[in-house]
Amino acid sequence: MIAASPMASTGGCVDTASGARTNLPVIRERGQHEVFCGLTGIVWLHRKMQDAFFMVVGSRTCAHLVQSAAGVMIFAEPRFATAILSERDLAGLADANEELDRCVTTLLQRRPDINALFLVGSCPSEVIKLDLHRAAERLNERFMPQVQVLNYSGSGIETTFTQGEDACLRCLVPIMPATTGTVAELLIVGTLPDMVEDQFARLFAQMGVGPVHFFPPRRARQLPPIGANTRVLLAQPFLGETARALMARGGTLLAAPYPFGVCGTTDWLQAVADAYDVSAETFAKVTAAPSDRAHAAVSRYKPWLEGKRVFFFPDSQLEIPLARFLHEECGVELVEVGTPYLDRLMIETELARLPATAQVSEGQDVEKQLDRCRTSRPDLTVCGLGLANPLESEGLRTKWSIELVFSPVHGYEQAGDLAELFARPLDRASRLAV
Repeated sequence: MIAASPMASTGGCVDTASGARTNLPVIRERGQHEVFCGLTGIVWLHRKMQDAFFMVVGSRTCAHLVQSAAGVMIFAEPRFATAILSERDLAGLADANEELDRCVTTLLQRRPDINALFLVGSCPSEVIKLDLHRAAERLNERFMPQVQVLNYSGSGIETTFTQGEDACLRCLVPIMPATTGTVAELLIVGTLPDMVEDQFARLFAQMGVGPVHFFPPRRARQLPPIGANTRVLLAQPFLGETARALMARGGTLLAAPYPFGVCGTTDWLQAVADAYDVSAETFAKVTAAPSDRAHAAVSRYKPWLEGKRVFFFPDSQLEIPLARFLHEECGVELVEVGTPYLDRLMIETELARLPATAQVSEGQDVEKQLDRCRTSRPDLTVCGLGLANPLESEGLRTKWSIELVFSPVHGYEQAGDLAELFARPLDRASRLAV
């Protein structure tokens, strides 16, 4: 079930009824693409779920990727590791399941604080058809109830890096407890920094909305309930499989934009207010002060961004909501907004708010898209790490898209920080100009 919610906007937000994008053509490309794999999601997932451990079953390349992305020093005790598949494993000369059981046993003996263990599939483990689902079932027979073993795929063969979180949360949905009461419960879905989660929890409490649960939880074994009286609100636009799984268990998905910037955050909160019959007076009282602070924070960076032309390469699936923020609140002209997947269920509300002049593309043929970018010569290009340096060498200013995933950018209090992330490369370019 999807519950529709009327749009609301406050001072400084554009009228979404005018200039809306309606059934304009979308470029669909299926060629070579440049993106990180789903293993990258471990970087923020392991920080969120404090009793969980992520064991990648993959190659040394997988280990180097996660280690480099997470930035954990070698003498630290992180809650992720790689069970490295050697040449003997890949050639079928060794029993990979036996080796995996040995690694897990050693790990759990050393780390008794672990309550949930995720076996994370990779390209190598999928190529040799290592059945991690069956391995998880086998290990659960041995280690439950002290440790619950789950599995999901972080392979990058056909996915983009944020889908690692989607796959992880999707594997948790079947074991979420069923709701037992009749009171409407709100479930916020998507990994948020604890600081941002606490900010949203305070706003919901001030509106009189509750009980409110966040998914994923801070402890993986303390899963929130789900059922027919659960209202589901997404904080991230790349959680399509998780959202559908929650809906299959009875949850009602609230239609809303995502909480990026002042307008997005206000409309995201308005969707909850409408669902819980919060009065307009109460809503205005709760959101007025943080909204004013956010407007002031964003306005500091608007001079750098207003009138600038921005080109988005597909990478994280955050592209369309971020493009909407830049257009509505910073006066940016959108040249092209590329996204790896255009999931209408997840993004329809945001897509309708893009200007009619913005070209939207789904998927990627990287050489063709590079040609369009070079032809348009945008003021700022949002792209992955692999494309940023070559484009910089050609005189194009870039912003790493992965930084927008790793940084706290949701909500009122982070709206200024979000604008600064886009303004910073332009400021730096002006300071270095000869």
